[in-house]
Amino acid sequence: MDAQTLTADLVRFESTSSLTNVPIIDFCEALLKRRGFEIERLDYNDEKGIRKSNIVCKKGSGTGGMAYFGHTDVVPADPWFYDDHGPFQPTVKEGKLIGRGSCDMKGSVACAIAAADRVSKDDLKKPIYITLTADEEVGYHGAKAVADRSELFKEMVQGNANGIIGEPTELEVVYAHKGTYGIVATSKGKAAHSSTKEGLNANLAMIPFLVEMKKLHDETMNDPEWLNDEFDPPWISWNIGINDYTYAVNITPPQSICTVYFRPMPGQEPDKLLARAEEAAKRCGVEFKTRSRGKPLYVDPKSPFVQEVLNVSGKEAARTVAYGTDGAMLTDLKQMLVLGPGSIRQAHTHDEFIALDQLEKGTDVYAKLMRHWCC
Repeated sequence: MDAQTLTADLVRFESTSSLTNVPIIDFCEALLKRRGFEIERLDYNDEKGIRKSNIVCKKGSGTGGMAYFGHTDVVPADPWFYDDHGPFQPTVKEGKLIGRGSCDMKGSVACAIAAADRVSKDDLKKPIYITLTADEEVGYHGAKAVADRSELFKEMVQGNANGIIGEPTELEVVYAHKGTYGIVATSKGKAAHSSTKEGLNANLAMIPFLVEMKKLHDETMNDPEWLNDEFDPPWISWNIGINDYTYAVNITPPQSICTVYFRPMPGQEPDKLLARAEEAAKRCGVEFKTRSRGKPLYVDPKSPFVQEVLNVSGKEAARTVAYGTDGAMLTDLKQMLVLGPGSIRQAHTHDEFIALDQLEKGTDVYAKLMRHWCC
């Protein structure tokens, strides 16, 4: 099987996170079944009632082996750079396959499937697992379903399988990434003409809460407790957003919403920050909700596992990344690295692409790892 052709096939599915991913999962399930994989399917409805699906697949018998993880959803393609073809019309130009999701991360998924196709089931002494999820781009909900419900994932954990998350790293070996935490604070008011006494400006309660969030922001930029020089940037990126959704200057805002999104690093205690933010919300009379909570990923870069992957992939040293992956929900699997074709610089862009040579190299690296761990 050719990874370039399969990447194009996958890009044609408009699997934006706000839509169902069932059609692309149906396609991958049928494809992997034909190639001798056992399939475990985990369906769910998201918070808007949209049907989502994950598959956890196994080729070969026994436990251990290699476990690949990829997601099938993509970010919206708005805006899109090209006029001659749409974001879900894969197009090859100048050594690149262009299309939404080509880099993040349908190219990687195609490489993993193509690599598994190179390894005969008869040669396997340990299994190859391929897991494909939904909703990675909007909170890792598919990966959480896998961690909570999948019998094959439990088998991977118990068998100490060697995990590879296929996010784009230009095939560099990544031993750690940051976690992802998100909160939403809401202040309620009452809309009225601002010249009257009938309204209640929701920002009046939100302003002192924002002051508290600014204090936490400044602390995380300076206190060594929240810094880690293994990462770039070395802080948790305490990002504050604010919106009162009021479109006229003479209306008292009926609500004011603050979002905080931050990225804790290994060894830190992010729940301490959550507790302090929630206490501030109570003092200010603001509603508080934790929207997302994902752990950092970390494997000792000096461990035999990391050194083994470096040797097989032909790399000299492992590194960290500042973004998160489905690995935030899959930390029960202790041996897990991020390693995938394509560059994160091309992910989510208005002209997203993956270099064709990365598809070739990605398939080769995954096939080498499968043979090393499974044959």
